[in-house]
Amino acid sequence: MAQQHGGAPNPAALGPEQVQLLLATSKEAKRFAYCPYSNYPVGAALLTSDGKIFSGCNIENACYPLGVCAERTAIQKAVSEGHTKFRAIAIICNSQETFAVPCGACRQVLREFGKHWEIFLAKADGTHIQKTLEDLLPFSFGPEDLKMV
Repeated sequence: MAQQHGGAPNPAALGPEQVQLLLATSKEAKRFAYCPYSNYPVGAALLTSDGKIFSGCNIENACYPLGVCAERTAIQKAVSEGHTKFRAIAIICNSQETFAVPCGACRQVLREFGKHWEIFLAKADGTHIQKTLEDLLPFSFGPEDLKMV
């Protein structure tokens, strides 16, 4: 039997303390970024549906395609420990001008696990905006689309 991913929209929005904890955890994760080529450190903090937080940072490689983004690092850590239902993710970078946004590959990986979670995009000073995956990846393709085949 196939494992169900993601799920329905979470009816309870995150409280301010949870949002601040995610932002702080993503900022801490950013400290460990390995980015000698781009000098663009990114941190992410992923909240599972049962309240556990997994952090991740970007990890570059001299063979560029082998690098991995912070968002995917956090998701891979969570999935490797049996978590596939998520409520929110916070992403932060060092920019003061723009918010940290997931690349296209990360948006698709996030989509694998649902499209109704909260996404907090932050600047270096912690200023953030809240989006959903549907905002970032409209008309997306996900696991349920394969059931139509």
